[in-house]
Amino acid sequence: MTDRVDRFFLVSARKSTLAREVRGGLATFFAMSYIVVLNPLIIGTAKDRNGELIAGGTDVTTSVVAVAGVTALTAGVLTILMGVVGRYPFAIAVGLGLNSFLAVGVASQTTWPEAMGLVLLEGLIIMVLVLTRVRTAIMHAIPADLKTAIGVGIGLFLVLIGLVDAGIVRRIPDAAGTTVPVGFGVGGELEGWPILVFVVGLVLTAILVVRRVPGAIVIGILSSTVLAIVVEAVFHPGPSVVDGKPVSPTGWQLNVPRAPTDWFALPDLSLVGQVDPFGAFGRIGVIAALMIVFALLLSDFFDTMGTVVGLTAQADLLDSKGQVPGIGRVLFVDSLAATLGGAASSSSNTTYVESSAGIGEGARTGIASVITGSLFLAAMFFAPLVTVVPFEAATPALVVVGLAMVSQIRHIDFTDNGILLPALLTAVLMPFTYSISVGIGAGLISYVILRVFQGRAREIHALLWITAGLFAIYFATHPLKSLFGIE
Repeated sequence: MTDRVDRFFLVSARKSTLAREVRGGLATFFAMSYIVVLNPLIIGTAKDRNGELIAGGTDVTTSVVAVAGVTALTAGVLTILMGVVGRYPFAIAVGLGLNSFLAVGVASQTTWPEAMGLVLLEGLIIMVLVLTRVRTAIMHAIPADLKTAIGVGIGLFLVLIGLVDAGIVRRIPDAAGTTVPVGFGVGGELEGWPILVFVVGLVLTAILVVRRVPGAIVIGILSSTVLAIVVEAVFHPGPSVVDGKPVSPTGWQLNVPRAPTDWFALPDLSLVGQVDPFGAFGRIGVIAALMIVFALLLSDFFDTMGTVVGLTAQADLLDSKGQVPGIGRVLFVDSLAATLGGAASSSSNTTYVESSAGIGEGARTGIASVITGSLFLAAMFFAPLVTVVPFEAATPALVVVGLAMVSQIRHIDFTDNGILLPALLTAVLMPFTYSISVGIGAGLISYVILRVFQGRAREIHALLWITAGLFAIYFATHPLKSLFGIE
């Protein structure tokens, strides 16, 4: 390693070596490469308001492959940028939770390019906040307990999505004559070989995670996929849906797992540039579109801040004041992540806490990120393999990641009644309403109201009054339209 590279990346200054950086880059890639499989299954199989695949594919297979290509592309480019510009061993990829929110809660009301346009705008706003140094001020406006509750709610949201996609939790038809909206398995029982694959995958992934095995999630997905291929070959459970019509409640929830015929192919990057920045404003209204942008911004905003500080502390790189040296560069690249994620139609990208795997291997500089990013770019050429993975093999990862996020609940002060209700509303309403923005809005509004009646209004930051007011208008949009006779 040359002296110039050493000085640029601060390798010696951070008491690292090239070997450690390479090991760290490899570890981070294997710890988070599951996103190349999960994001296509979340985005590539969802449908827009017209019932068409939101990612633009002619069928599930082409849609999933297209999403896999842009997922790997954006992760690769942005992680390398983080290494070269941010100079930290932080990797970037599509944010779990936000991709589900966009696929289920936003694109079902708009088109996918319109949804990506909102992501693009959110990224540009964050970039302005970074450049004007307003981001830290806004950070202080939201109480720490509510920031934690947002993470907990997204975790619960992921768990529910995983259980629904695997068929463990299913919607009960209205014809059942019951007020219970969801049920357990098929008629209250777990039936079918695909369910067995999910259960085995969940147990295996959980064991690997608690044992802190490097690449635990990837190992879990690959092992479950192999089991799924064997189960399909031996017992032939077949698909649960054919041409949009249910055929077997005990079949595979998504694609039928079979041994791949193609291992390598040129990446499908047709989704790049499929973005409409302002179409959603005309489709769902200005207020609704702005609230979605705000929800995306808030989730990206605080998730990144917490992740960056935590990872820097793990690497023992915080300065004497507990601050992240050069955090402006890191936050700038992260703001680019949302912007470029929208422009490439891969969904909003963010800094990944799984970067801790590389830091645990000794990585301390941006060289590790360059290694990780290069591996993501190589992964673009193996996108056809994602079509082999059924939901039942991939969703255990969603459940495990979600539960890990829920563990943050221990940091919430439940002895303060002014925090208890807002935190619970924030965390619980996200999965129950399938909406991150609803949870955030309910939490902020209830926090402001309770603090006022506790006689602690002075603790409420001016920016919090504004955001709570915007959410109140958002929730009251329909009544206000009726009151003023607006169609």
